[in-house]
Amino acid sequence: MKSFPIFVTDMKHANNIIIALIASLMATNAGAAGKDVLLPYGDMNRWTIRHVKESGVIGGATKTLYEVGPNRTLTGNKPYVNGGGSPWGTSNVMAKVMGVVKTNNSVYRDKHGSGYCAKLVTHIEKVRVLGLMNMKVLAAGSLFLGDMKEPITGTKDGPKAMNNGIRFTQRPKALKYDYMFKAAGTANRVRQNGFSSAKTVAGRDYGITVLYLQKRTEDAKGNITAKRVGTLVVKYGKSTGGWVNGATYEILYGDIRHNPHYDAATMGLRSTDYARNSKGKSVPVKEVGWASADETPTHLVLQFSSSHGGAYVGSPGNTLWIDNVRLVY
Repeated sequence: MKSFPIFVTDMKHANNIIIALIASLMATNAGAAGKDVLLPYGDMNRWTIRHVKESGVIGGATKTLYEVGPNRTLTGNKPYVNGGGSPWGTSNVMAKVMGVVKTNNSVYRDKHGSGYCAKLVTHIEKVRVLGLMNMKVLAAGSLFLGDMKEPITGTKDGPKAMNNGIRFTQRPKALKYDYMFKAAGTANRVRQNGFSSAKTVAGRDYGITVLYLQKRTEDAKGNITAKRVGTLVVKYGKSTGGWVNGATYEILYGDIRHNPHYDAATMGLRSTDYARNSKGKSVPVKEVGWASADETPTHLVLQFSSSHGGAYVGSPGNTLWIDNVRLVY
């Protein structure tokens, strides 16, 4: 696999590069059915390392954050922007709440064979300032196609800061990747958002993979609606005890509500995901229906997470490792 040493400064340019890279990779494999196409940076071997100094009132420590991107080291409290044509965002963020700079790191670079992989961890992030704040927030490790807008200014702003999905017009048959999972082993989950005490959420936590192919439309006011073209959801509830290489999952096209594998809670139409519109504003992507099975998508949404219950819900200790992310044609 060739390296593409391209640096960009805005996501519109980055999306164009990503489309070109994927098209180039597909052309390389043209004419051979069932070929795998590695997503840009999907081998998880290149990482950007960030050193961010937290505010003195919470200790002033310099924290290390990891991002899937070109091999480089960034120092300073500057908002992160995807670099090198990398399409990947993570739940690793720099926040600035009430003037206090705090970081969260729940995605790590880890060893896998002779290279690296992504390690996604669910944990409790704590921040305490005497007389000002005392917060505990559950953070799941999340790796996704898109980017985050920094700094995060409050726990309620986290989902809105996430620009979910990239431009994509292909119709792959399946998603393929290597993974390993370690379950926390607790019967129930917790919800902890920083503003109230922890609450028990019934049900075991799962690691999860979601892939949605969407045909999006933006109106004159910047509102985004979408029809669902393709769907894939995989949940992991038991520890694997080691790596599972080349796991392959079929993408289901069209209206899948009568498919025996359909789960309305995870596969149903959604309106809680955010994306930035053409005006640069973060707006919800409202899915309004199912596209026909032969429709061409405009966007690819792909996310791996160490917990499945949404923002601030999960079981500390759940860990999901991901590597070699490919699409199968």
